[in-house]
Amino acid sequence: MVELKKPEIELSLEQKDARLRDLIAGYGSLIVAYSGGVDSTFLAGVAHEVLGDKALAVTSRSPSVAPEELEAASELAEKRGWRHLIVDTDEINDPRYLANDGRRCFFCKTELYTHLDKVAGDEGITRVANGANTDDLGDYRPGMEAAKNFEVVSPLVEAGMTKQDIRDLSLKMDLPTWDKPAQPCLSSRIPYGTVVSVEALGMIGKAEKGLRELGFKVVRVRHYGETARVEIPLTDFDRFEEVRSEASAVVIGAGYEVMELEPNGFKSGGLNAALGDLGR
Repeated sequence: MVELKKPEIELSLEQKDARLRDLIAGYGSLIVAYSGGVDSTFLAGVAHEVLGDKALAVTSRSPSVAPEELEAASELAEKRGWRHLIVDTDEINDPRYLANDGRRCFFCKTELYTHLDKVAGDEGITRVANGANTDDLGDYRPGMEAAKNFEVVSPLVEAGMTKQDIRDLSLKMDLPTWDKPAQPCLSSRIPYGTVVSVEALGMIGKAEKGLRELGFKVVRVRHYGETARVEIPLTDFDRFEEVRSEASAVVIGAGYEVMELEPNGFKSGGLNAALGDLGR
C-alpha cells in the first residue's frame, strides 16, 4: 500500500476546495485520468476551471470498461467544453492481468499510466493525476503502487477530500455525477483466480446494463462461469421479486444459464474478502 496521508489538520469544505485549486494551479498543466466516475469527473471539472486548455481529461477505452460509461464520460466532457482524449489500452492482452490475482489492478494501471505518460510528453504537460480520495487510503489498492511508479499525483488526497466532500462539491458545480454510484471496472466482478476474458466482460456488462434499465441503480453481476450472482441493496429486494422474471430474462439473455440473488445484498468490493494475501 502506497503511503499517502491525510492533512494533519481537518479543513472545512471551502478550505479543501481552495487547497485543491491551489495545488492544481501549481502544476501549471495537468492530465486527469478521467473514467467518468464521481472523483475523476470532479477533478477534471476543477482542473479545467483552474487551468483551462492546459488541462486534459484522458479516458481509457478497453473491454473492461462498460461502453455506456465511456459514452457518458465523452458526452459530459463535450457538454462542459473540456479538452478530452480517448486512448485505447491493451491490458486485456497482458497475461499477468488476465491471470486475475491480487495484482490485477497494478498491471491495469501500469498500462494506463504508460499511455498517459506518453500523452503528457507529446502534449508538453507537466503532471498526471488520478482521482484517489482519502477514503481510498485504508483499502488494498495495488493501482496506487503503479501511480507511485509513474509519479502520478493524487490532489484530492493532498487536499484532504473524502468521497462525501467530492459529492457535495460536485453538486455545487452542477455535475451530474454528484450522486452517481461507484462503477469499478468490469473485471472486478470476476472472482480472483478466475481468468479474465473478453467474453466474460461482455456478459457482465450486458447483464448489468439490462438490470439498470429495470430500475436498479446499484447493481453488480458477479461472474461464476455459467452462473450470474446478482448483488443489489437489501432495500431493493422487494422490487427485484416484482420483476424477477424480467431480470432473469436480461441475465440469461446476456449469456448466463443461471441467475442467483446474493442473499446478503450488495457490498462494495464483495469479492475482496476471498483475496487474503493473494498476490500481495
